[in-house]
Amino acid sequence: MWSKDIGIDLGTATILVFIKGKGVVLREPSVVAMDQNTGKILSVGEDAKIMIGRTPGNVVAIRPLREGVIADYTMTEVMLREFIKKVTSGIERLVRHRVMVGVPAGATDVERRAVLEAALEVGAKEAYLIEEPMAAAIGANMPVGEPVGNMVVDIGGGTSDIAIVSLGGLVVYESLRVGGDKFDEAIIRYMRRQYNLAIGDQTAEDLKKAIGACNVAHASADMVMDIRGRDLVHGLPRQITVSSLDVARAIDEPVSQIIAAIKRVLEKTPPELSADVIDRGIILTGGGAYLRGLTDLIIEETEINAVVAEAAGECVALGTGIALESIDKLKETGAVYSATRRGYKGR
Repeated sequence: MWSKDIGIDLGTATILVFIKGKGVVLREPSVVAMDQNTGKILSVGEDAKIMIGRTPGNVVAIRPLREGVIADYTMTEVMLREFIKKVTSGIERLVRHRVMVGVPAGATDVERRAVLEAALEVGAKEAYLIEEPMAAAIGANMPVGEPVGNMVVDIGGGTSDIAIVSLGGLVVYESLRVGGDKFDEAIIRYMRRQYNLAIGDQTAEDLKKAIGACNVAHASADMVMDIRGRDLVHGLPRQITVSSLDVARAIDEPVSQIIAAIKRVLEKTPPELSADVIDRGIILTGGGAYLRGLTDLIIEETEINAVVAEAAGECVALGTGIALESIDKLKETGAVYSATRRGYKGR
């Protein structure tokens, strides 16, 4: 009676946890702060993120997930254990739960198995994986079980997954190791090249969220933001004013890669499903869906209507939770991987 159904969006930038009956109960950055001298974990999540770029030599802020998959298994396990502890209490912490985790559609079997093993290690009695575009489509209330084509573009921190979903499975999909982190890296490079200014990851992310635009056509020279960093010529702190046009120019390449992937998926889509996509449009999910002007750019490039899903940033987490309620049906369609403490089952 104490066992819960828990859905986890294991995002490169942010982890979301969904509990049946409560909705999304946790949203924390995927960061762990550790003292290298003692090996002690100092903080996890929001408190650890604040430390990025601001720690003394013996303290390191680790991001254990890279491009949507586990890069540091031990730290991922520590982070998941801490987050599950946050969302459970009392005797619930002693009980093993059913856990569903979202992974990129392009993740390898080795990467999938690592996620399943991490879920089992932190206390799951049954662990399941679902591909993120499928989870996003479920979370966006798309009729994924019907014989109609649904197109979802899920832009996360580490990956972008583009897929056509029909009859409970992915018909055509493409997974890019391009997402919000690549946008931030592009902004950092642009500031170094254009203004001889070194800025940190957090400043780049704030810039993207505040005045970011997907291309010059959707940017404005009047939309500006003051940022601070280190002058690469003199080595001193410096403040400059940056416009939305600068951000648009900086992230033009990764945005273009996502647009190109959307076109490739549409080119490979069967004709009948293509007709459905024209009728139903393209649904955008993930944090990257909020990038200013992105829907307009997709409409311009594909001539297909595009809209941002309601609660786009939570769609994968919602989908993982909802998927647990229909686990038997998803097993029939091969939409999930599973494992118990007795071993890995695969699809």
